[in-house]
Amino acid sequence: MTDETVLRVSDLPQNRATTFSLRPDSAGLGELARALGLDGLRKLSFVGDLRAQGKRDWRLTAMLGATVVQPCVVTLEPVTTRIDTEVRRLFLADWSDPDEEEAEMPDNDEAEPLGPVINLETVMTEALALALPVYPRKDGVELVEAVFAEPGKKAMTDEETRPFAGLAALRDSLKKDP
Repeated sequence: MTDETVLRVSDLPQNRATTFSLRPDSAGLGELARALGLDGLRKLSFVGDLRAQGKRDWRLTAMLGATVVQPCVVTLEPVTTRIDTEVRRLFLADWSDPDEEEAEMPDNDEAEPLGPVINLETVMTEALALALPVYPRKDGVELVEAVFAEPGKKAMTDEETRPFAGLAALRDSLKKDP
């Protein structure tokens, strides 16, 4: 990435949009894939604009497109996923962090504090990380129950580990006894 990904807020024009188009080269794709724990990142584009919102705030609107390769959660085989998503951020000059230990989450999850610069590469990386499939799975692959036990012993199943499985077994045994 170049310095063109870091925009100084004081240099941004108030009366027109600032457009951007980020398409990392193969070295940048590899570095980003490693940082996000991906098996591969084939394509990545982040295209949009940044506009003044009022007198001191800035709105970023962009499209993120990526082709990612992750391991299947069941088979560990590579799974290729295409991601196309809109990215919206509102950088607020009057941002204030909550003072309380516990605070409610704001309704607008697009809002962020405005600093002296807006780093487009950081926004792109965060948006990609949030858009990644959490549990990528190859088509047609189902999660099956794995059962392990020592030879000669009965294996415990997932069903038996559930909180009320023991009570259900007790109920069933009591029904059998006259």
